[in-house]
Amino acid sequence: MSSTRSPVTRSPASLRGQSSGEIRNIASVSSSLLPAFGTVMGEGTLKLKRFVIAPYDRRYRIWQTFLVILVVYSAWSSPFELAFKKAASGGLLPVDFLVDAFFAIDILLTFFVAYLDKTTYLLIDHHNKIAFRYVTHLGFPMDVASTIPFQPIYQFFNGKKQEGDIFGFLNLLRLWRLRRVSKFFSRLEKDTRFSYFWTRFCKLVCVTLFAVHSAGCFYYWLATHYHTAENTWIGSNVTSFQERSISLGYTYSMYWSVVTVTTVGYGDLHAHNTGEKVFAIFYMLFNIGLTAYLIGNMTNLVVHSVARTFAMRDAINEILRYARKNRLPEGIKEQMLAHLTLRFKTAELQQEEVIEDLPKAIRSSIAQHLFHTTLQNTYLFKGVSEIKAEYFPPKVDIVIQNEIPTDFYIIVSGAVEVVTYKNGTEQFLSKLESPELFGEIGVIFNTPQPFTVRSKRLSQVVRISHHHFKQLLQLFNTDGKIIVSNFLQHLKGIEKEELQEIPLISELLSDLNSEEVSVNTEQNHERLRQEGTRIRRVSGTFPTRIIIHAHHPHDKPNEGEIAGKLIHLPESVEGLLTIAEKKFGKRGSMILMADGSRWKDLGALRENDHLYIV
Repeated sequence: MSSTRSPVTRSPASLRGQSSGEIRNIASVSSSLLPAFGTVMGEGTLKLKRFVIAPYDRRYRIWQTFLVILVVYSAWSSPFELAFKKAASGGLLPVDFLVDAFFAIDILLTFFVAYLDKTTYLLIDHHNKIAFRYVTHLGFPMDVASTIPFQPIYQFFNGKKQEGDIFGFLNLLRLWRLRRVSKFFSRLEKDTRFSYFWTRFCKLVCVTLFAVHSAGCFYYWLATHYHTAENTWIGSNVTSFQERSISLGYTYSMYWSVVTVTTVGYGDLHAHNTGEKVFAIFYMLFNIGLTAYLIGNMTNLVVHSVARTFAMRDAINEILRYARKNRLPEGIKEQMLAHLTLRFKTAELQQEEVIEDLPKAIRSSIAQHLFHTTLQNTYLFKGVSEIKAEYFPPKVDIVIQNEIPTDFYIIVSGAVEVVTYKNGTEQFLSKLESPELFGEIGVIFNTPQPFTVRSKRLSQVVRISHHHFKQLLQLFNTDGKIIVSNFLQHLKGIEKEELQEIPLISELLSDLNSEEVSVNTEQNHERLRQEGTRIRRVSGTFPTRIIIHAHHPHDKPNEGEIAGKLIHLPESVEGLLTIAEKKFGKRGSMILMADGSRWKDLGALRENDHLYIV
């Protein structure tokens, strides 16, 4: 009892495996049954029906490549056998029969090759659908017609050879196979393992050779069919040329074709009758298009290879003109040129245009793979579960003192030096190397950058923007606490020379040091956590700073009384009273606003608000 089975399909997603030997990019499949070169297919990846061949099977791809070699022979032999009948009925006949047999086998194999449906992108492996698609396609009758050995069949049934030109023209049907060569070069052009320049160059050479060969053979055929042999282009130079060797006739034909296609035209071989003149006219018109095609393609290849060089030269000339026009010092001009040169040299390393359009998940995976080790070794991100890499040439100011903080940097390679300016004099403070970071103090405290940071040699850094860092502390609460704790621990280890340049940190550290440090590690961590929460209070990142006073807002401070103190807003009222007691030496019980009203809500306070503890 037979039953009708629905066609079995495979979605592109089912073709993706886990190992490197399986399909990597099913989206690269076009109308061709073969993927682009470089698409790797593992054995046993596809589970298709019995006696169905996967279009990406390694053995089937080798078979298709072998057929391309046979197509090259067919492209040469078909015009050649039309012009030289002795070769067609002689030594080339068994070779043609063998080549046709291989293509006949390929026709049978095509009935068992699964295909990709263009509308659904599902792999169809149902035998009836495969056969119906192939038979109703133009390729099937053309494949059959180009494969049938007409001359051996005629000779078998009639027992004699046919001397007419009919079999020569039927052999030209084999040129239908040239579409395989076109697809072959299309796949090579997409394969990154092969040079695009040399692939295109070989394709252009093949097109030119085929045109020269075909035109020469057909021109010779015209001479052999003219009623007066001496009144032909070759008969006027070679008497009884049809009785001479095939190699002599082929040499003369190729000589004329090459001279014509290159527009040299020596004049020693020229058209003698009307038929030859008409053919020469059309051949020369064809050469105009062929020459334009070759020149256009070669120009594109050359221009593409030097486009970046031209862009770099133009940019350098623009910088030199700008520097001359504005009379910039030699040092600034050298920095501009060094930065521009480095940008072009590192463009291939950064490849921002490659990853900018990728999904965020993939970009994050790439960044983690490239910079995870460096980030883990920086003090700020120890223990933490969007970054951008940049290069800087030597002696470039990456961070400038007193500028608005927008980013901080992690050193991947190279070295930088930290300097400060006092009374117009530059003072060296320290040297930083991988995996240290700089610029984080200004970003975290939202204050102008306290130092200038300059590259000492070619340096690669990872830039983290203020916006992304703020998101990190907001979204990942646990990691944010660890980051703040690491930051506070780092502040305690800052060198004295640097600490003197940042009064805000000195004040914060004095608050921490004035507290009694317990030996219990958990208590220390809790205290750091509270300080970290205080730092992250505003906008999830920056501390709210207020000014506290030890007198009533309507009273003036007594002479010698401590003036207002700038502090970071704590989490509780008790914490605020404790800080005030440490600052002024006495404990208050009531908190007033500047207008004398009682203070009620911590969250309502803003930056630089005044509170009065009485």
